[in-house]
Amino acid sequence: MQTQTAQPLTDTRPYELLNTLRDLRQDICDEGNEIFARWRPSIGNRHFLLSARNLALYLALRKRDLRPLQADLTPWGLSSLGRIEARVMPNLDAVISTLGAVCGEDIPRPKANSFARGERLLYRQTENVFGEPPAERRVRIMVTMPSEAAHSYTFVRDLLQHGMNCIRINCAHDTPDAWGAMIGHLRRAEAETGRRCKVSMDLGGPKIRTQNIIMPEKGRLKVGDTLRLTKDKPKESEDFPVQAQCSLAHIFEAVEAGEQVWIDDGKLGCVVEDADGDMLVLRVTHASQKGEKLKAEKGINFPDTELTIPALTEQDLLDLDFVAQNADIINYSFVQDANDVMLLQQALAERLEDPSKIAIVAKVETRRAVTNLPEIMVQAAGQQPLGVMIARGDLAVEIGYQRLAEMQEQILWLCEAAHVPVIWATQVLENLVKKGRPSRAEMTDAAMSERSECVMLNKGPYIREAVTILDDVLQRMSAHQSKKTAQLRALQSWQN
Repeated sequence: MQTQTAQPLTDTRPYELLNTLRDLRQDICDEGNEIFARWRPSIGNRHFLLSARNLALYLALRKRDLRPLQADLTPWGLSSLGRIEARVMPNLDAVISTLGAVCGEDIPRPKANSFARGERLLYRQTENVFGEPPAERRVRIMVTMPSEAAHSYTFVRDLLQHGMNCIRINCAHDTPDAWGAMIGHLRRAEAETGRRCKVSMDLGGPKIRTQNIIMPEKGRLKVGDTLRLTKDKPKESEDFPVQAQCSLAHIFEAVEAGEQVWIDDGKLGCVVEDADGDMLVLRVTHASQKGEKLKAEKGINFPDTELTIPALTEQDLLDLDFVAQNADIINYSFVQDANDVMLLQQALAERLEDPSKIAIVAKVETRRAVTNLPEIMVQAAGQQPLGVMIARGDLAVEIGYQRLAEMQEQILWLCEAAHVPVIWATQVLENLVKKGRPSRAEMTDAAMSERSECVMLNKGPYIREAVTILDDVLQRMSAHQSKKTAQLRALQSWQN
């Protein structure tokens, strides 16, 4: 990995920079147009065409290491291309035009309104997903509904009054009757307060979990221990005192020896020592010093394994009957490629006269979803409103915690290039929501979330306090930051 800061070339002449930029422009136009041509048949929504082309150009541009060029541009007082995401060609053309003037060439400048086009497109696509923004801030707040929301109207109304802009209902929990009650309370609260709020619903997806467990009563798994993961209900064995059944039988055909397995949100890390198609023998490689208990209904991740599992389960299709009629947004779990998006779009077409009216949020939570994100976005946004959720819990386990921050940034850039809104999700203000007091680190995380278009809070006993504090943080940060661009508001702390 290259970490060295690029240094400017000595005495770089403006005409050398001008020729370099002209060549760069031509190359990314050629490559970007090839990418866009492959995507064009998938795009039925004409409003997404400009965004798709900008994304194609951005992908072509970012194949290159631009750091030396950035360093060469800086001494000339020109854009270093560091905020080019939403407007690739206008930014390049403006730099080329200015360099041309320095070199005595009359090169037309891009029209001034072309610089704001990307921001306008992002604003419009965000509005199509989340509705109009609140007056006091750009970023929306999404709140996960607990079961209490089905029984307490005041709970929902209070959240709406304190700054909630979107409710999230997870179909993996509660029942259609409870979901309907939550939505009914929201609609009543909207009418009473005059505030608008979108309804998003998560399809559960093929979540891989532990089921039946065999484990000594006070036993814990430590580094070096072994356990057996089985397709069927495990049976007592002297060789394997610790066993767990896996909820998804398909995985046993795909997993191979040497691959990683993570259990319970990464608390237990293992490597596959043996795989015979019916069971896996795992050796523990990561656990706390005191060891970890193996429990039922805990998630299992296979980051090294190519799992070809349909993103829509039979249960999802049953839930979709309700979701399609009642939700504004569908949060799509375990989506991994464009084919998964097409499956959902086909299922919606069978249930709705105009499926383009409902928004899809693609939850990025696996390595394959990261790799295929451009195609996922094109297939989804090419037909209907789209958002992308950075599902940081599963994603951290899949790609490694040390890569999460880097990947989060790259997803933000890619989505801005496509003018697609982003949801900053998982463990935002988690200590505050659960315990009533935020940690210093999570306050910084909440402030950084201003670069997204929506922030998701999970449920907990102090959720109203969390919404209030997040609302305040986002309002404050909106004066200082817009996406990657610092806003130079007058600083008040050091005024005499």
